[in-house]
Amino acid sequence: MHASTEIESLALPPAARTAKGDYARYRIVPARYPARAAGTVLAGILIVAIFNSVLGNPRWGWHVFAAWFLAEPVLQGLGRTLLLTALGGFLGFALGTVIALGRVSRSPLLAGSAWAFIWLFRSIPLIVLLLILNNLGYLYETVWLGVPFTDITFFSAPTTQLISPLLAAVLGLTLNQAAFSAETIRGGILSVDQGQLEAAAALGLPRRRQAFRIVLPQAMRSILPAAFNEIIALAKGTSMVYVLAMPELFYTIQVIYRRNLEVIPLLMVATVWYLIILTVLSAIQVHIERYYSRGALRNPRASWVASLMSRYASRFRPGSRRPGFAPADTATPSPVANRWACDRRAGGEVAIHGISKSYGQLKVLDNVSLTVRGGSVTVILGQSGSGKSTLLRTINHLERVDDGFIDIDGELIGYRQEGEILYELKEKEVLRRRADVGMVFQNFNLFPHLSVLENIIEAPLAVQGIARPDAEQLARELLARVGLAGKADAYPRQLSGGQQQRVAIARALALRPKVLLFDEPTSALDPELVNEVLDVIKELAQSGTTLIIVTHEIGFAREVADTIVFMEHGRILEAGTPAKVLNAPEHPRTREFLSKVL
Repeated sequence: MHASTEIESLALPPAARTAKGDYARYRIVPARYPARAAGTVLAGILIVAIFNSVLGNPRWGWHVFAAWFLAEPVLQGLGRTLLLTALGGFLGFALGTVIALGRVSRSPLLAGSAWAFIWLFRSIPLIVLLLILNNLGYLYETVWLGVPFTDITFFSAPTTQLISPLLAAVLGLTLNQAAFSAETIRGGILSVDQGQLEAAAALGLPRRRQAFRIVLPQAMRSILPAAFNEIIALAKGTSMVYVLAMPELFYTIQVIYRRNLEVIPLLMVATVWYLIILTVLSAIQVHIERYYSRGALRNPRASWVASLMSRYASRFRPGSRRPGFAPADTATPSPVANRWACDRRAGGEVAIHGISKSYGQLKVLDNVSLTVRGGSVTVILGQSGSGKSTLLRTINHLERVDDGFIDIDGELIGYRQEGEILYELKEKEVLRRRADVGMVFQNFNLFPHLSVLENIIEAPLAVQGIARPDAEQLARELLARVGLAGKADAYPRQLSGGQQQRVAIARALALRPKVLLFDEPTSALDPELVNEVLDVIKELAQSGTTLIIVTHEIGFAREVADTIVFMEHGRILEAGTPAKVLNAPEHPRTREFLSKVL
C-alpha cells in the first residue's frame, strides 16, 4: 500500500504534488450534449417559423381580429358562455355528488336508480339532449309542481313559456355534466383508504360528517384533475347550444362572419377567448389542488397566492409559521412520571357472551365468552389469523356478530333492550354509542388532510358538541401528556410513526371513553419507536380506563396486563394472570406458542 502511494505521487507533476486536494485553480469544462443542442436549435427554428407564418401572412386578417376581439357582441356572447359554464359546472357537480353518493349507497334501489341516471345521460349525445329539452312542450303541455297522483298543485305553467333556450341549455348541460361528474366523484370516494372510514366510524362521527369532512376532502385529490378536464370540456361544449339559436360566443362569431365573410379572423377571436378561459381555469385548478393536497407531502411547496398572503400576514403576525412548518418535538414521554394520575376515569366492564363471526365459510370467532373488569388491562395474544383483531372490532361494533351479545356496563352493543325484546339499533345510534369505546389502529388511520390538532378535536366537536375553544384546550393537554406539545400544527405525514401513534392515542382519549381498544399498536413501527408508544400505554394503564390490547410484545404484556388471553382459531384457549399464563400455561398450544416467542 505504501509502494502504490509512492508511485502515484511520482506520476503527478510537481505542482500537483505540492497542492494535492486544492482544486480551486482548475477550470471546469461542462459536459457537452450535441443531440440536446441540436434539438434546442431545431425547436427554436420551428417556433420562429410558426410565428412568422402566423404573424406575417396578411390572410390571417389580424386587423379584423383586433377590431372584433373586444367588440360588444363578442363580449356579450362571451358572458353567456361564462354563465353557461358556471351554472352547468356548479349544478352539474352538485347533482353529480348526490348521484355519486347514491351509487355507493347500501340501498339497492337507490344505487340502481343512480346507475340508471348515469347510464341514460352518458348515452344521449349533448346536442340531442339540448334539442329534446328545447322541444319538451311537444311532450308535456304544462310543467307543474304538486303531490303526485292527486289534484293538489302548487305551481303550473305552459312548458313552451317556462323552458326558454337559456333554461334548456342550463338543464341540458347540467344533466350531461352530472352523469360524467358522478363517476369521477365516485372514483375519488373509492380511492379513500378503508381505514379512514373505520377510524371515522370508531370515533362515532355521523355519516354525513364522515362524507363531507373526512371522505370527500381526501377524495378531492383524485377528483380534481378529471373534474377540471370536464369543466374545460364544458366551457368548450357550450358551443353546442348554437342549435338553440342562443347567442353565446361561438354562435355570435358565426353570425358575424356570415355577414362580413371574414371567417378565419373571427374564428381566431373565438379561439383566443377559449384559450384565455382555459388558462384561467388551469390556474384555478393548480391553486385548488394545492389546497386539497394539505398533509399529502412532508414539505409542500406553497402556491404563489399563498406565498403573497403569508408575506402580507406576517407583517401583522410576526410569529406566524410558514405553511408546512412542523415545530420540533419539545417533549418525550416519560416512563416514570404518570401524566394521567390527575385524570382518573371510571372504566367500563366489558362482558362478551358466546359471540361467533364468520366470513363466508371461514369462521373467525367461535362461541367466544370473556369478562373484562372495569379499569383493568387485558392483553390478547395469539398467532396471526386467530381472531384477535376481529374480537376487538366486535366490541365497538365495527364488525357485527352473527351470534351472541356484548355489553358494556350492562348496556348491549348494537341493540336496545325493552323487557325481553331486543331492537337492533340504527347506524346513527350505534355511532353515538361508540363514543364510549375508543380505538387505536395498528396503521394509525389519522386523517392526513387534517392537522394534529384538528384530528383530535374532530370527534369532540361533532359527537359531543363541545365548544371549539374547549376542544382545542383539551387537545393541547392530551398532546402534552403524550409528549407532543409542539406538534399541534403539524400534519400526520410530517411525524414519525411513533409520533403518529401517540397522536392516535390522544385522539381516542379526547372522547373520554370507558374502554380503549389497541389493535397491535406497535406492529407498524420500527423497533426504535416501539418503546415510546409502549411508555404512553403503560402510563395510561394507571388512569382507570379499561384497556384491551392486541399485541405480540410479551415483555410489555407481562409488565402492564392484569389478564392475558390466548386465542387460537377463533377460540379462547386460556386466560389468567400474566404469572399463570406466561410462566405456567396449562394448554399445550399456549406452551408451544410461548416457546417460539419468548
